Amino acid sequence: MLQVDLKKMRSFALAGMMAVAASATLLPAQPVWAQTRTLPDFTDLVEQVGPSVVNIRTLEKASAKADGANGMDEEMLEFFRRFGVPIPGQPNQPRQAPRPPRADPDEETPRGVGSGFILSTDGLIMTNAHVVEGADEVIVTLTDKREFKAKIIGSDKRTDVAVVRIEATGLPAVKLGDVGRLKVGEWVMAIGSPFGLENTVTAGIVSAKQRDTGDYLPFIQTDVAINPGNSGGPLINMRGEVVGINSQIYSRSGGFMGISFAIPIDEATRVSEQLRTTGRVSRGRIGVQIDQVTKDVAESIGLGKPQGALVRGVEAGSPAEKAGVEAGDIVVKFDGKEIAKFSDLPRMVGNTKPGTRSVLTVFRRGSTKDLTVVIAEIEADKPVKKAVDKEDKPKASPGGQLLGLAISDLTDAQKKELKLKGGVRVDAATDGAARAGVREGDVIVAIANTEIASVRDFEAAVAKTDKTKPVNILFRRGEWASYALIRPSR
Repeated sequence: MLQVDLKKMRSFALAGMMAVAASATLLPAQPVWAQTRTLPDFTDLVEQVGPSVVNIRTLEKASAKADGANGMDEEMLEFFRRFGVPIPGQPNQPRQAPRPPRADPDEETPRGVGSGFILSTDGLIMTNAHVVEGADEVIVTLTDKREFKAKIIGSDKRTDVAVVRIEATGLPAVKLGDVGRLKVGEWVMAIGSPFGLENTVTAGIVSAKQRDTGDYLPFIQTDVAINPGNSGGPLINMRGEVVGINSQIYSRSGGFMGISFAIPIDEATRVSEQLRTTGRVSRGRIGVQIDQVTKDVAESIGLGKPQGALVRGVEAGSPAEKAGVEAGDIVVKFDGKEIAKFSDLPRMVGNTKPGTRSVLTVFRRGSTKDLTVVIAEIEADKPVKKAVDKEDKPKASPGGQLLGLAISDLTDAQKKELKLKGGVRVDAATDGAARAGVREGDVIVAIANTEIASVRDFEAAVAKTDKTKPVNILFRRGEWASYALIRPSR
């Protein structure tokens, strides 16, 4: 009996141990959030993309080149030029090395160094426009040490994108990635030639996207170490795809400070396609001067949140004028796409083919309106006209005194010059008006979203406002328009 009991006990114990072992294999050893993440390994990426990255040297005739600052090395000069650092050798700066012998007038001398990457197997290469700008000769060096003279297909200063070609075939081309899939915090890698040190690899993370630092470009911000010579090199994601072109850094010291900027590859590709086809970039324009919409202005005019682009001026004869756009309008959409900040508008218009019929949605005096505009090709900016002449003497009025304004009706000549149907001229600005930035010569065209044509209209509009709250006015200064919030005097 005792022997039988012992056998049962052994079987029960064995079954219990097997159950515990089975449960241990089913349950995770630790919570998911507690699992340790390992750092990425970039070795495979370097082997994959490295052969597609090139070194770019530029040369120019000595006769066409000014003497270097105190005979400084050209790579260092490119560093100072690109990143806005004071050139050493000036007063209170360390003394530089003796100047080297002057080159012969017809001799080609080194001008700068940069990077690039191979777009196609037949020798098309992308880089920065500032890398090849002003060069008489461009030399491309591959990772296998072969050197080629390159032909500049085209360059675009506004986006800092250039395309060059070398006579070669069977080259290792890069794969282009989708910037839309790029996430803040994602690991990225750069390959380039900082200070001429070819195929240097650095890595970091994406710090921000859509960083508004350029005229036509929302940059990718990273903390990847970028230095002079990295310009034009690729920014690569963990799938081995190029997502940007390393272009700029932010620095107060002249050295890398953890903030780098790359041109998004989708923007660069659009530019490169035009450069390959025509050698230049064609951009759209509508002929408006714009500014940001502040929170106070947005709330006071009923827009709600600060968004869109405030139209401060409309060029005479421009597509915007023909479409009916007026100074003081706020463009909130372009072809149905919302304009979150005012710098979005020139990018959207600039990327639109000239001749295209587009729709502008504008916010005007409390309501929205759709206007059809035919996009023109960008051209040089026209000078802004001077403010209206001083003609009439200041006239006091109850409403004007409340806001700190002396006003008068516009003459027919002034209306014709400013292309206005009406409005009142500011002859003097004091108190609240002066503090709001209004000054003599400005022309007020609306008060509290109410259009005014005369002093009589002005007085009627002021009488209807809440005297305990700031009053918003829309005024013109020459061809420019702006909003101001004036706090009435008590």
